[in-house]
Amino acid sequence: MSRVTIKTIAKDLGISHMTVSRALSGHPNVLKETRETIQARARELGYVKSAAALAMRGDGPRIVGLVLPNIVNEFYARFANAMSLACDADALQLIIHLTNDDFEAEELALARLLEVNASAVVMVPTPVQANSPTPNYGSMRVIELIRQRDTNIVHPSIMVEDATAIRDAVQHLVDQGHSRIAYIGANQALSSGRLRLDAFLDGAKEAGLDSNATQVRTGPPSFQMAQVHARDILETGATTALVCGGVEISNGALSAFMSRPKGTAEKFAFVGYGDPSFYAWVNGGITTIQVPVLRLANSAIDLVKMANFNGGLPRLSFPANLIIR
Repeated sequence: MSRVTIKTIAKDLGISHMTVSRALSGHPNVLKETRETIQARARELGYVKSAAALAMRGDGPRIVGLVLPNIVNEFYARFANAMSLACDADALQLIIHLTNDDFEAEELALARLLEVNASAVVMVPTPVQANSPTPNYGSMRVIELIRQRDTNIVHPSIMVEDATAIRDAVQHLVDQGHSRIAYIGANQALSSGRLRLDAFLDGAKEAGLDSNATQVRTGPPSFQMAQVHARDILETGATTALVCGGVEISNGALSAFMSRPKGTAEKFAFVGYGDPSFYAWVNGGITTIQVPVLRLANSAIDLVKMANFNGGLPRLSFPANLIIR
């Protein structure tokens, strides 16, 4: 069945397509009876307004893109949910694309958003190689979330200031009597991975730990990567505590700890990243680094709606907090 358009309705009713267009947009110059007839027939035929066409004319809800690595990660899922609600409140239409941290998938997502004339995109940039091409953003306003891409093009950004919380986590473990602490985080390909690792190493130094007393494991962030590293950390027995540098990393490491035979991992102290609801009650509560998801999502919408950046490109940063349980 072909798509019903304004011209389809006009032909069906035997009137001009301009009259139909005005009636469907609520134009005051169309007689009430005519407008009601056109609107009724449009419903009967199954007419649906084209959001892309409306956006191109500057009418109706603007289209906003959200490009995330995945929504398995609870932080990304909660962010997408919060941003969706914020978009609804501001008559914005949200389109979500997932990249699985693949650059080609990101390019395709951006191309699809350009096809529907999206006005802005909030995105977690994928890792790129030194020779990777610059993505085609077209005329979309780009707002980087959590990570920043290392290019000459600077975009507005919304970051989490988690260095303080990570350093606090190390000091907390030292105060609890731990002198040999491990860290699992994202690798150097991600700006967030680099910054969180630096924070952990700085925290260890500030707490007076010898460099040989720390153990660092990094890789492309995933549940499985962290699970493998956490199992190895437990088996070697070289450390007595662990700090995690990512949400899925935290969950993967936690699964390794909880799947060990009873008593094996009890001597280990664990500091997670992110604060899923179950962290409050597992094993009496899990100490973790809490990220302000709602503030990040609302700030993203504020940047999308901002008319211009005459005061300079916004570089917003919101503090994470160490929640001790």
